[in-house]
Amino acid sequence: MTLSRIKPLTLACCVLIAGSVGLGACTQTDTAATSGPAPARTAADAPADSGTAPAKAASTTAPSPASSADIMGNPFYNASTLPLQAPPFDKIKDADYQPAIEEGMRQQQAEIEKIADNTAAPTFENTLVAMEKSGQMLYRVMNAFSAVAGANTDDTLQKVQQIEAPRLAAHQDAIYLNPKLFARIQTLYDQRDSLKLDPESRRLLEWDYKEFVLNGAKLSDTDKAKLKDYNKQESSLSAQFQNQLLAAAKAGALVTGDKDALAGMSDDDLAAAAQSAKDRKLDGKWVIPLQNTTQQPALGSLTNRDTRHELFEDSWTRAEKGDANDTRDTITQIAQIRAQKAKLLGFDDYAAWRLEDQMAKTPTAAMKFMDALVPAATARVRAEAADIQKVIDADQGKAGKPTFKLEPWDWELYAEQVRKQKYDLDESQIKPYFELNDVLQNGVFYAANQLYGLTFKERHDIPVWQPDVRVFTVYDKDGSELGLFYCDYFKRDNKTGGAWMSNLVGQSKLLGTKPVIYNVANFTKPAPGQPALLSWDDVITMFHEFGHALHGFFADTEYPSLSGANTARDFVEFPSQFNEHWATNPKVFANFAKDYRTGKPMPAALTAKLKNSQLFNKGYDMTELLSAALLDMSWHTLSANTPRVTDVDAFEAKALKDNHTDLSYVPPRYRSSYFLHIWANGYAAGYYAYLWTQMLADDAFAWFDEHGGLTRANGDRFRQMVISRGNTEDLATMYRDWRGRDPNIDAMKKDRGLEGK
Repeated sequence: MTLSRIKPLTLACCVLIAGSVGLGACTQTDTAATSGPAPARTAADAPADSGTAPAKAASTTAPSPASSADIMGNPFYNASTLPLQAPPFDKIKDADYQPAIEEGMRQQQAEIEKIADNTAAPTFENTLVAMEKSGQMLYRVMNAFSAVAGANTDDTLQKVQQIEAPRLAAHQDAIYLNPKLFARIQTLYDQRDSLKLDPESRRLLEWDYKEFVLNGAKLSDTDKAKLKDYNKQESSLSAQFQNQLLAAAKAGALVTGDKDALAGMSDDDLAAAAQSAKDRKLDGKWVIPLQNTTQQPALGSLTNRDTRHELFEDSWTRAEKGDANDTRDTITQIAQIRAQKAKLLGFDDYAAWRLEDQMAKTPTAAMKFMDALVPAATARVRAEAADIQKVIDADQGKAGKPTFKLEPWDWELYAEQVRKQKYDLDESQIKPYFELNDVLQNGVFYAANQLYGLTFKERHDIPVWQPDVRVFTVYDKDGSELGLFYCDYFKRDNKTGGAWMSNLVGQSKLLGTKPVIYNVANFTKPAPGQPALLSWDDVITMFHEFGHALHGFFADTEYPSLSGANTARDFVEFPSQFNEHWATNPKVFANFAKDYRTGKPMPAALTAKLKNSQLFNKGYDMTELLSAALLDMSWHTLSANTPRVTDVDAFEAKALKDNHTDLSYVPPRYRSSYFLHIWANGYAAGYYAYLWTQMLADDAFAWFDEHGGLTRANGDRFRQMVISRGNTEDLATMYRDWRGRDPNIDAMKKDRGLEGK
């Protein structure tokens, strides 16, 4: 019954998780590492005595209640009559969301108060099961709202997001901090050995008890009031941060009227840049929108160094312009509030509080794990940099020009030249073999069929939130309907950056619901009439996000709070990163890697080049990820006694130096000022989870290799013992029972090219 099933009004990165107390489950992703549901404590991740006012945007005064007739006519008031209760997006208007959220909270509060005020002795049924059933209207609206607020937002939705975020935090607090409700849970917890509960029910009781305690249920009334204030402030600030960043990223796009400045870009990419400009009513210009990460895809092709520098700086400083979209003041407030909250709850810092229910358990364990990777990763990246510098020197020498020192904006372009030299591989050679629909149907879906027996049928009778969205019915191995899958792959200015998965409807035997799941990405939309050709990274992203989707589709649990991706943050990325491996399986690869023009498979020689290049740039990839994860920990191991950070850039520079990742040519994957994962998307003190779950995923795939690889027997065993189980048992135990031992780092070091480095 974890409150995580109440979706925060800020998006997560790879897996957006719904909450509990009768809510549901959801998930969001990163792709360089990627996603999982926001844990129970996400929406109200905040601290104490910040001395700062709440984000000024949002009035928390409740709106006038809708009339009885109006609210009963709201499309969220009753369960949808569409297949599997899919949201009726054709009937939902922007104006419907806020009254539905407010009514959903009102209904759930009444349901919770009824449970808490029950004069009958507490039982598992009249307390925990009743809580699991509560809040269904709120669950419906929050799942739909999170989808459109992340993938197709507008000014109205952003305003709703800003206003409702603190109210939702207060709503969660009203449940977690209800003394009569907690007294009932405490009674059941104390009796747990004599209740004769089945294993899943006992897990729910123990998990809910722990989450209530971690969210302040045992605090004094005075401290509960402080906690509520911190949660309200933090949720407002997180919503403010997300809206600032969306605007900053849009404004930060590179705009040019000089086509020569874009030398090196392909005709297709130039057409897409022209279309982006046209969409912004900038005819005669070209626009390169920013993606969420520091490095930008176009840096791999732009040959004009001044343009590369400009694009990099646009990305690097997107949220540091000293204007209304500058996020630095916002994030320092969030960091201080979180530190104060942790102190109030009895922890040394926010990271210690946050990791209490994660697989790593402590910040020390997470840091030790990452610190062990830094020397090998940085040694490898230094060798990669040396190779790149040689190419720069030779290139400049041939042109009769003075050489220059490798900078971050040079890496992508010249690394690509190194790849061409070392592996004779050019990204433009392989893109024609990765047409989006072929990758989806003949790659992603095909692998799921071979492993698990799933089949898919596209349908056009389900309403969607934007015309680019596609919908498929997913059929199980016995031909029964397993769920619905939505995919929304193309970048838009009103879409949050990155890629993620989430639920519109979660699986629960108790509620009789089946999963309705979506994947979102930000691939470049081709010009009209052109094919959607993907980079190899895009291909991996599709497999990654569908791994999250499988986690949701295979959910087979009684209680919605424990279903699917409602797991620890440092486990939820495991199914997704594991699924990435199937993109390179020879049988799967041969089925989708075909020239879109001729239908012919990728030639064996080119396939071999791609395979041989898989360890290329791994030092860079690992170092930029480590530096971001360690930066996250630096922010969230600040104590409440530390003065509020006043210079974000200086703090960041010191953190990178202290963590031994301050390499001038390898910026962190996310800079503090645009680190959406940790300030608004549930990965605070949890970005290390991408690395942790890489370890799990690589170790798990090694088991498949040891047992015959891509077989139904292996897939069915993995489904039954791991990804169908959700959070119904201790995750380390679950993994050990399947694998036969605890995970280790050996396969990760081999797969990431870190052996002997």
